[in-house]
Amino acid sequence: MHIANHQSLIRIIKSLTRWMMCKNQQVREDIILYDRTLLWLILGLVIIGFVMVTSASMTIGHRLSGDPFFFVKREALYILLALTVAQITLRIPMKLWQQYSNKMLLITMILLLLVLILGRSANGASRWIIIGPIGIQPAEISKLSLFCYLSNYLVRKIHEVRNNFWGFWKPMSVLLILATLLLAQPDLGTIVIMFVISLAMLFISGAKLWHFLLIIGPSISTVTLLILEKPYRMRRVSSVWNPWMDPFGNGYQLTQSLMAFGRGQVWGQGLGNSVQKLEYLPAAHTDFIVSIIGEELGYIGVFIVLLMIFSISFRAVKIGQSALKLNQQFSGFLACAIGVWFGFQTLINVGVAAGILPTKGLTLPLISYGGSSLIIMSIAMTCLLRIDHETRLATSQAFIRGS
Repeated sequence: MHIANHQSLIRIIKSLTRWMMCKNQQVREDIILYDRTLLWLILGLVIIGFVMVTSASMTIGHRLSGDPFFFVKREALYILLALTVAQITLRIPMKLWQQYSNKMLLITMILLLLVLILGRSANGASRWIIIGPIGIQPAEISKLSLFCYLSNYLVRKIHEVRNNFWGFWKPMSVLLILATLLLAQPDLGTIVIMFVISLAMLFISGAKLWHFLLIIGPSISTVTLLILEKPYRMRRVSSVWNPWMDPFGNGYQLTQSLMAFGRGQVWGQGLGNSVQKLEYLPAAHTDFIVSIIGEELGYIGVFIVLLMIFSISFRAVKIGQSALKLNQQFSGFLACAIGVWFGFQTLINVGVAAGILPTKGLTLPLISYGGSSLIIMSIAMTCLLRIDHETRLATSQAFIRGS
């Protein structure tokens, strides 16, 4: 009888042990799962972008190549390339990004030099290196490379950044080198993006306020001088104040963009029914695609797209905060940088199309036509998913050890 009771007790303990292991495994799987909402938001923007590029590019595609689907086919190829690169990126641990961040920055500088020598010029700017049927835009690569470098620098030198100006200035000196190479193209828009995001990363790291004041003042003065130096930049700024003063000259692009928003009103003219895309609005499928969204899908369509974009930005910053709390500093700084980058570039693109900011050649992330922009932004988004996965994995391991 005693032996039977003893065996029953052993069976009960084994059953409880198996149940606890299954429970822990279930909890672990629940925690490790990727951010599904973030993934669906990213895929949703890519799909919206493909549909809108298809709608906006048919006329210009037919004029340039005789094939209305010319840009559609290229965009489909870029999406396939972006998905392939994303699959590879998702398997790369963040520690490797940190380990090779300095080499990435060096390669980027070499590419920025090569584009000045071998690059293809368009509209007075030399920004692309052509390799077969594919054009590489080093300016897009430079954003991600700089943010990886800064994230690694902040991990190593965070106390120096917080306590003395030299620690604050060193990463800004790297940005100055990149800015010089980008100005030679010229590409002032990318410099503005990189400067603002770099300041945001230094702010998150806890740098002192007077450090920012010493940098921001001279930087604003420099940008002002750069605008005054080139007449075309000054004309862009003046056209924002009153584009209707010269609607067929300097203000042409902005007036056509505003007319697109005006025609769309609240509910839009319907998908495919844009008039401005019939080559009235230049760069309708690239820099001004939000204007076509406004015309065809209305303010409601623009609002939904912007809500999706800023939801991604918000989730990226939250992922960064979670990583920083777990002492995954490189991942945390990089996630915050990607989030601010995604939102700020959108802000500039929409601000330009709405006549709030001077015209700059910046794409609407994941939506505008362009291979380099789409692929680099896809890599950045995949890094976010990887960071989120690693933070969930660390949290689940801590939970299991604690239980």
